[in-house]
Amino acid sequence: MITRITGKLVHLSETSATLEIGPMTYEVFIPEFVRRQMQSMADTDVTLKTIHYLDGNPQQGRLYPRLVGFMNDAEREFFELVCSVDGVGMKKALRAMVRPVREVATAIEEQDIKQLSTLPGIGPAVGERIIAKLRRKMAKFALMVDRDLPELSGSDVLNDGYEALQALGHSAAEAREKIEAAANTKKKFKTVEDLLMAVYNNERGG
Repeated sequence: MITRITGKLVHLSETSATLEIGPMTYEVFIPEFVRRQMQSMADTDVTLKTIHYLDGNPQQGRLYPRLVGFMNDAEREFFELVCSVDGVGMKKALRAMVRPVREVATAIEEQDIKQLSTLPGIGPAVGERIIAKLRRKMAKFALMVDRDLPELSGSDVLNDGYEALQALGHSAAEAREKIEAAANTKKKFKTVEDLLMAVYNNERGG
């Protein structure tokens, strides 16, 4: 079971990322919200947390190994939960997840059928099943920092800074507000220290 893969991003398509690892290249399928995070990462080493599954028709003996990739464990966990709903599965979830995890999780938590129905392939009936099964499991995902910003190079700096602020005593809502305010300055943060300094400067009005 392959749960993580690291390699140089040599190609990014609408549905997959191609990673070069030594003499070999691997195709990793990705949902749209992950693709957007990877847009500025061409020709750099990236690490994806992966789901390894078999695709095809087992009755005909035609099964092919596939990898689906995510930027962190929380995204992978969220995706697996969505896939566990009857009538969804891996392929439909890959096509449907065009919005950031936080937005979809919030729609599920708030039982917003209309919002869920805007996702490709997710109509009202499937949306109702998703809400019925997952609503009480979405709170932590609804608090995820939205990293759907190419300027941040898909790093985990925002999430790490978010967790650091909570460790310093800020509430989840306060931490998210401060991180988003810093992210909206469009600056690039290579380290958590850089991000926290920007938060500190914002607090001082600098």
